[in-house]
Amino acid sequence: MPLMRRRPLLRAAAVGGGAYYAGKKRQESQYREMSQEQRLSDVEMQQQAPPAAAPAPQPAAAAPSGGVTQDMIDQLKQLGQLHEQGVLTDEEFAQQKAKLLGN
Repeated sequence: MPLMRRRPLLRAAAVGGGAYYAGKKRQESQYREMSQEQRLSDVEMQQQAPPAAAPAPQPAAAAPSGGVTQDMIDQLKQLGQLHEQGVLTDEEFAQQKAKLLGN
């Protein structure tokens, strides 16, 4: 008769151990998911912060020959990047470009 009594205990131990293991795995997967979400939000914040903090381009002095200088090209590239990232609207981009080129 002792065997009949032990089987329910053995079954309960197996079920309890399985539930513990499943809970532990679920907790680990939730931790991995939270850390991944945190890394993604950190990357998004890093991508959004620099353009917002970027100073507005200063109007450059006209080139001696009336052409475009390397400094103006760099500023136009920066304006283009800000426009692509959505920091500047189409109208703001056009205004800043015109101001930079002196038109």
